[in-house]
Amino acid sequence: MQYSVALFHSITGALQAEKRLKEKGVAIKLIPVPRQLSSDCGVCLRFERKDEPEVRSALEEERIDIQGIRAL
Repeated sequence: MQYSVALFHSITGALQAEKRLKEKGVAIKLIPVPRQLSSDCGVCLRFERKDEPEVRSALEEERIDIQGIRAL
């Protein structure tokens, strides 16, 4: 299975995104940021790469600021 991660500027953003995505039924997991990536808050959301359009849409809809989305 191929995964991507959403990186955030703050832990608050990561937790808000986790809540909203779970409400929408997107399978996500809050994990520490992988060493090869950087993030201001130290945690990120992992999700299946196929769900990326839905994740981007949900985060934009909820106006949750992200640092970026990266493939793992």
